[in-house]
Amino acid sequence: MSALLVVYLVLVFQHALLFIGTGAPAGVAIGVALIVFPIVGAWALYRELLFGFRTQKLVGLLRDDDLLPVDDLPKRPSGRPFRAAADADFETYRDEVEAAPESWQAWFRLGLAYDASGDRKRARKALRQAIAFYEKA
Repeated sequence: MSALLVVYLVLVFQHALLFIGTGAPAGVAIGVALIVFPIVGAWALYRELLFGFRTQKLVGLLRDDDLLPVDDLPKRPSGRPFRAAADADFETYRDEVEAAPESWQAWFRLGLAYDASGDRKRARKALRQAIAFYEKA
């Protein structure tokens, strides 16, 4: 998927240069706008890849130390955990963060619990917090 985005960004950038090359005010305006979009897209792709690499590194560290939570929640046929079970399990990880608020391991496990509960926004925020604490340590 990332490769397709790169191809798309290159093609948009090429078309932007063609629009600017016309010299017409409308063409130049469209060309400049099309240059901004690939820059924003490349930045977003970079941020997502960096987030993925960092979280993968932390998963490896937790796995090596045998600190990853056991994935034993009952699941739907789709593979997602049942919300009630995930919410009940969530309390454990929230309490862990409250007990050790600067522990990257606790924040990472909380992020996994948020994800299991279906709250991706908070999951990513907790994982970013875990990354920040890990890099600070």
